[in-house]
Amino acid sequence: EYIHRRSQRTGRAFTIVDCSAIAETVFESELFGHERGAFTGCIGRRYGLFEQTDGGTLFLDEVGELSPAIQVKFLRVLQNGCFEPVGSDRTTCVDVRIISATNSRLDRKTKEGRFRQDLYYRLKVVDLHLPPLRERKADIPEFVGLFVREINSQRGLNITDITPRAMAALSSYDWPGNI
Repeated sequence: EYIHRRSQRTGRAFTIVDCSAIAETVFESELFGHERGAFTGCIGRRYGLFEQTDGGTLFLDEVGELSPAIQVKFLRVLQNGCFEPVGSDRTTCVDVRIISATNSRLDRKTKEGRFRQDLYYRLKVVDLHLPPLRERKADIPEFVGLFVREINSQRGLNITDITPRAMAALSSYDWPGNI
């Protein structure tokens, strides 16, 4: 989100997609949209997330969970910016920046044949590895300062710091899910 906000796309859509939370059977329709009558019960056209995000940034969280079928279709959009909505014979082209994240080791999944190598390299233009907070506890005081300033601003407070005991508790915590 920070990258999006600091870019020339900041006035456009920033869309987050949790790739692990969308059922594979509807994922294509979610990303690319669909035409009326594309499937049973489809009574109207729906714009997919790519069209809704045109000109903006699409953040794919847990991209390593994409099914092989969706990986193929997603790769095509990355290569030329175009796709066909489900049930359509018209091609739609968009200008969408893709940012993706995963907890998976995509390099391993690629070697095991569970993630397309060509898609992996298309996504791996800039690779930012952010270790979990439990591996960088020296950052905790900086986060505390950030959150204290944010809370002060939101609530009109003037908190200057937290107690040494509170800081020790935060520093000794294991942070199993990250920050």
